[in-house]
Amino acid sequence: MKTTALRLLGLALLLLLSFWLLPARAQTVTVAADGSANFRTIQEAINSLPATAARPRTVYIKNGTYREKVYVDGKANLVLKGQSERGVVLTFPQARDMWLCGPDAKADDWGVATLNLRNSPDITLENLSVVNSYGFNAAGEVTIDCPTAPGGQKKVSKNGHQMALRALPGATRLIARHCTFRALGGDTVSPWDTEAGAYYFKDCTMEGGVDFYCPRGWAYAENCRFICHSKEAAIWHDGSGSRDSKTVLRNCSFVGDDGFKLGRFHREAQFYLVDCTFARNMADADIYHAVSGPGPKQWGRRVYYANCHRQGGDYAWHRDNLATVEGAPKPKDLTAAWTFGGRWNPLTGAVAATAPGVPAAQLDTTAEKMLLYQRAVGGWPKALGEVKINYAARLSEGARAGLLDSKNQNDATIDNDATTREIHYLLKAFQHTHNPAYRQGAENGIRYLLKMQYPNGGFPQFYPDLSGYRREITFNDDAMIRALGVLRRVARKEERYALVGPELVPLAQAAVARGVDCILKTQVLQNGRPTAWCAQYDEVSLLPAKARAFELPSLSGAESVGIVRFLMDEPVTPAVKASIEGAVSWFEQVKMPGYALKEIAAPQEKTHRDRVIVPQPGATLWARFYELGTNRPIYVGRDSQVHYQLSEIENERRAGYVYASTWPAELLQKEYPAWQKRVAAAK
Repeated sequence: MKTTALRLLGLALLLLLSFWLLPARAQTVTVAADGSANFRTIQEAINSLPATAARPRTVYIKNGTYREKVYVDGKANLVLKGQSERGVVLTFPQARDMWLCGPDAKADDWGVATLNLRNSPDITLENLSVVNSYGFNAAGEVTIDCPTAPGGQKKVSKNGHQMALRALPGATRLIARHCTFRALGGDTVSPWDTEAGAYYFKDCTMEGGVDFYCPRGWAYAENCRFICHSKEAAIWHDGSGSRDSKTVLRNCSFVGDDGFKLGRFHREAQFYLVDCTFARNMADADIYHAVSGPGPKQWGRRVYYANCHRQGGDYAWHRDNLATVEGAPKPKDLTAAWTFGGRWNPLTGAVAATAPGVPAAQLDTTAEKMLLYQRAVGGWPKALGEVKINYAARLSEGARAGLLDSKNQNDATIDNDATTREIHYLLKAFQHTHNPAYRQGAENGIRYLLKMQYPNGGFPQFYPDLSGYRREITFNDDAMIRALGVLRRVARKEERYALVGPELVPLAQAAVARGVDCILKTQVLQNGRPTAWCAQYDEVSLLPAKARAFELPSLSGAESVGIVRFLMDEPVTPAVKASIEGAVSWFEQVKMPGYALKEIAAPQEKTHRDRVIVPQPGATLWARFYELGTNRPIYVGRDSQVHYQLSEIENERRAGYVYASTWPAELLQKEYPAWQKRVAAAK
């Protein structure tokens, strides 16, 4: 009996161990318009998912009509999968001209389409139809009130721009299989990321007016059907971000209204059409340069055909000309992997660090490592586990693979200069190499800063991980001030920061304004007079907050210096002037004249060193922490107990954390007097 029991126990343990070792299942949520699933709307289902995940998450959509506008913003590794292509219809009527005149319009078209993607790499769409129904429903042209138009009014036609799918920068590596995208007007399918966009369409139907399939960057469409309702152009491409950018259409068919034209381009572009067929009623017009655009200036006209035919006979321009391409590729060579230059293979999911087609001469080894470490959300970690990131260290192939697999970890932060230093370096690398991947990485980092900012203007220490004190508004170690410093450079278009996309400028301007407002609101008042700032604040109440055990709510003699310096570079309003003058007065009030901090040998301690505060004529010292209400210097160890002498806390903290220094000295002696002169001169 004992033997049998032991065998049964062993079998149970083996089964339990096998269960533990099974790979984690990817998350799936289900949508049904009739209420029979987890969610009724697609947007609710998307919102329920965390921003990042190690494996793709699936929103499974049951057959039905979903009358909603959908936003996917900052959701990496996401699959929107319908029950059937014809059965799942996502539809919303939206004329772009009407949207641009409305209160929700943005400079970058965010929100104009039925399905809107941004800052969301690795999105897959399967078995669904996305429709912008405005043109199909409109009776004809209408005139609307439009504050931004001359005369305050604008005419909107039923076949103007109407986007079903809009993908803005950061929504790269997009896959669409067995999908239908329909609109009556132009720009139906608009995946726009000139420098890093990578888009793959297979077995899809696309319908619309002028330029209704208009990718920027790199795009590959296979076995797709195009239905054109325009006599100007069906397809379009912008390849100005890189000489290697291209749009490849393989085994695709083109039909449309009588006299429809195949395609056009306004700027640098590169078209490849292989094994494509064209309806008899297509116009005898090759893909052409639209006179309203600057056209190709660097790389010339690049339009190539291989084995393409028209019903009723080919036009002369259908003749094969791949032999004129640099390297003379064969039709069989024009695969998806070839299109994306080996940087992404949508069939295998393999991803490399940089944008496609970048020659070795344009690579910066440090910038390449930064792109590997960058998280899908746009920011960077400060360490992997307990190991601080060192960009000077060599990376093995295994380490590179591990970094690619960990893109969706939620350890991005602005602590210890993480994210801000990478943004700055990547823009510097872009200046030197002109490698668009570096600018794209920096822009994604800037968008991360914009995304993590609270509505009240504060910044948490980490995002999206808001657990514990990571969620608190964090001035500690100048985290929030460094983030605002980057955004202010973007807002002012300073030096290398003028290289980022212009759509980021107004967003950064608004973020800086909110940040300054938060700074002013969090300055501690004593008897109605502004003094200094705490290192952390509750993100809701804006009251001083505790972080680590030895970082209690208290006024900071260190972080307050960086805040004042930031304010001194802001426009001088009465509130800003009072804030600066109040902080400077407080620094003078709480200084410790006649004392200095010394580091000494301490063989008896585990650290073999110690820090002590000693009298020294002519020296001046400030404490890191001052007690709220009394302004007394305080020293706190890992037991969270307040002491008034540095010698009273444990040696590990005395030797490992700076509790006193000369942080405000240069500010008081040089910077503040210079600021006073500038203010006086400006009057």
